[in-house]
Amino acid sequence: MIAPRLHEMPAKIDVLRGAKEIADFLGTTPGRVYRLHQSRQLRTFTEGATICARKTTLIAYIENQENQKRDPKT
Repeated sequence: MIAPRLHEMPAKIDVLRGAKEIADFLGTTPGRVYRLHQSRQLRTFTEGATICARKTTLIAYIENQENQKRDPKT
């Protein structure tokens, strides 16, 4: 069986729930996730008091960060 592409994943599989899950996915700390969430630098949503994010959205965030860090001279 061929693995589905990430953007074709059902929402249940694609969604991370909680700052710890999001932080683990991004390789950072839950505190940083809370700061990014509060400053709206990271596209997240809440379910009650729980911060949630789609993996596909986080991957796009990472790609955006990579593109901003590139030196245009290289």
